[in-house]
Amino acid sequence: MVHTHDVTVEGTRLTKRYVSWERDEHLREWTALRLAHRHEPDLVPEPLHADLTADPPTVTMSLLPGEPLSGGLSTAQSLALGVALTRLWRIPHGELAAAWPWSDDLGFARRLTEGPRPDDVVAAAAYDAAMSWWDGPDPDLLSRPPAATVIGHRDPHLPNYLWDGERVRIVDFEDAAVSDRAMELAILSEHLSLRTTDIEAFCARFDVDRTRLRAGRRLWAMFWLRLVLTEGRNAHRNPPGTVEAQATRLLELLRP
Repeated sequence: MVHTHDVTVEGTRLTKRYVSWERDEHLREWTALRLAHRHEPDLVPEPLHADLTADPPTVTMSLLPGEPLSGGLSTAQSLALGVALTRLWRIPHGELAAAWPWSDDLGFARRLTEGPRPDDVVAAAAYDAAMSWWDGPDPDLLSRPPAATVIGHRDPHLPNYLWDGERVRIVDFEDAAVSDRAMELAILSEHLSLRTTDIEAFCARFDVDRTRLRAGRRLWAMFWLRLVLTEGRNAHRNPPGTVEAQATRLLELLRP
């Protein structure tokens, strides 16, 4: 994965210095933290200071308690994560929407299908199935704005959720954007860090458009296949069989 920031901790304060910020990462994080802390102050770090015009820009926030989630989630952790996401999604987000209006995520699927066809047999079959996906109903569905939008965390790497034994808090909002519940669950469902979690049971707790959720999961599975194909050239990044496992997952999701 791309390294996007450096972190300095001083007492109870944490400062992020952004290595790259061409996608307004620093502005997105500062905006999302201020919105979230205003409405759900114990859910996210408290935004303390920002130097948004510096080179590199910085954002300073409070240091939250808890340990990063990892591996298979316990029942208590899974329930607490669901509560944290629900709290995030009920926060008014007009300020975020004004700066970065909703846009579809189809470009993430194109990263696979506009790239070279893989040499791996299973990955090539998944690539071909993904090419056919564009002729189906999912792209049209996902190109239409959702009926209701939310603050999208959009970086559901498990270590971005801190567990203190009772509740989950959320960090790292540099990818924050206007999203919807089904798409947020899709992004989370397909993140590699949640592969040992019962994601079907987790998603079943939420009242979302199941068709949109399925379409979103297919899209993000395509993104991850392209990513592991690219990173697969570096043996230290992914264990053996990662490409084949991701290709198999995509093929399963693309079945009617």
